This record gives sequence, structure tokens and C-alpha cells, in this order.
Amino acid sequence: MKKILLYNSGGGLGDSIQLFTLILSLQNHFKSSEFFYLGAHENHFQGKLKEFNINIKTLDLGLKYFGFRWWHYLFAKKKFIDLSAKKKEKERKFVTKKKSINQELDKMDLIIDLQSKLRNTIILNKIPHDHFYSPTYGFKFCTKKGEYSSGNHLENLSNFLNTNIGISKFSPNNLEEKYKSEAKRLLPDKNYIGFSLTQGNVYREKSWSIGKFMDLATKIGEKNQVPVFFIEKEETELVNNIRSKLPNALFPEHHSEISCPALVTALASRLNLAISIDNGVMHMMGLANIPMIVLFGPTDSEKFAPKIDSIQILDSKKIYKSKNIDSITVHDVFKLI
Repeated sequence: MKKILLYNSGGGLGDSIQLFTLILSLQNHFKSSEFFYLGAHENHFQGKLKEFNINIKTLDLGLKYFGFRWWHYLFAKKKFIDLSAKKKEKERKFVTKKKSINQELDKMDLIIDLQSKLRNTIILNKIPHDHFYSPTYGFKFCTKKGEYSSGNHLENLSNFLNTNIGISKFSPNNLEEKYKSEAKRLLPDKNYIGFSLTQGNVYREKSWSIGKFMDLATKIGEKNQVPVFFIEKEETELVNNIRSKLPNALFPEHHSEISCPALVTALASRLNLAISIDNGVMHMMGLANIPMIVLFGPTDSEKFAPKIDSIQILDSKKIYKSKNIDSITVHDVFKLI
């Protein structure tokens, strides 16, 4: 396996963070392989998540929203061939300057499809490869037939490749020292409980009410715990509202010149507990592998909840048979703390 390509159709930061364990596990197993990432949306590994140093290269075919347009089917293989042809042409001309990643590829040894949309899979399958793994249509597109489970890509890939791939998780100890030192400066003591309450995806109503979060934080303050809120600096009205009712609340990111997900993970490692809705910050906190309580409404808790050692999930669909996350009560959360 010299070249391994992972395809992800998800667009949020959380979708990329959820791939950390898979990527690190594969990299630890196939130590001499090159890993490439093809996303349908923004590549967070080279953007907002670059400080985590997940060593995966970008495969840029020049096709925006790759896999979501049927006409990509006509161009996927052609793009790959064209890039390979450019490489050979430059080799003939003895060009010695550094080549782009794309110009070094003829085909992939393995393509790992991490989504299950039929159209996207059909288009992805056009990229030249030796082996193809995909959960789409009951794993019918896999180049090797076998017994696969729908939710465990690592276990499936172990069966697919006839090898035992061990689990390698991200450790906050591997963060750069500047993030760990900044987190300790901002949160130097103990007894911190973190809150993340703003949603990134505006198309699904998955926010628990601000009033309930503040009621919960008040109860926590009465138990000599310090509420720590993870809210972007631009949310001035929300921050001022919380400060007016919770004068002891902390907003550590607002007192730092550093602003990135890596700092959020470092700060989370200083918490005793984190409470969050389903959002990107939830996944950043999950990388710290601290105890968490997560609240779910319309989204799938089994699919999106962080896979960590200690987590308690409150899913309104399971508790109250409702997609309305606000049906979860303050008491439901407080009794788990």
C-alpha cells in the first residue's frame, strides 16, 4: 500500500475531527504509505485543523464539491490521467523543481470511501485504483467481498485487507507546547466545567436554550465548580448576557491572542467535565478524552457522539421521543454531573 486515498463528503469541522482516529490508526499500521485526502467540501486538515499536525496530503482534482455533481463522473478519471501525463511530460523535460502532489500520482493502491451516497461512490470509483472500500449499497462496491459492519470502518478495513489494524487515538499530550502552556495560563486551577452551546450548522435546530445552560451553570457554581464557556469572540451579545447573570463565568479564549481548535482541545484537557450540544467544539473537546455529557436532538447520537472513554449521552429522541433537543430538562443533565 504505497498510496492510500480517503474520501469524505462531510463539510463540517466535526466531520474531519471524527476521522482522526481512523487516519492515525492507518498511518501507524501502514508506516511507509502516503496518505491523501479528497473532500467534497473545505479541507480542514490544511485549514483550521492544521495545528493538530495530522499528516495527510491533499488530492485536488480541481472539482468543487467532488461527488455531488453527476458531470464529475466524466472528469474524475480524465483529471487523474491528465495529471499523470503532466508528470511524465515534465520528467521527459528533466524538470527538477518541486512537483505538486497531484503530478506524482498514477493511481491509488487503496481508496477508502467514508460515506454512503450512491452517486458520490460511483464517481469516486472512477479514480484509478487497485482496491476500493466503500459502505455504499451494503458494501457492494468493495473490491473484496466479506462480512462488514455498517459503523466500524477500522474493523471493516482489517477484514478487507486481511490484517489487524490497531486503534491509535489522538492524544492532547501531542499538542505543541505553546497550546498546552496557554491553556494552563488561562485555566490555572481546578474544578472547571466547560460548556459549548452554539451550533455551527444553521440548518438544523440543535441548540439547547441559553436559559437552561445558565440555570445549569448556576447550579454548578453553587457546588463550587467554575463554569467555563467556549464561545467565539464575535458573539458579544451572548457573552454579555451570560456575564450579567453569571459573573464568575470564564471565557478563556477571549483572553488569548491564539485562536484555533488546538487551543480549545488544550483548554478542554484542563476541565473536570464538558457539557455540549452536537457541534464542532464538542469534537474538539472529545480529542482531550475528558468526561463529557452531550445533548442531541435532531442529529444521530450514535453516529456523531465522540468515541471517548467516559461519555454520557442525552438524546431527546430516545428519552422523549422527540427531535426537539429543548425537551431535555436541566434536571436531566444535572443528575448526571
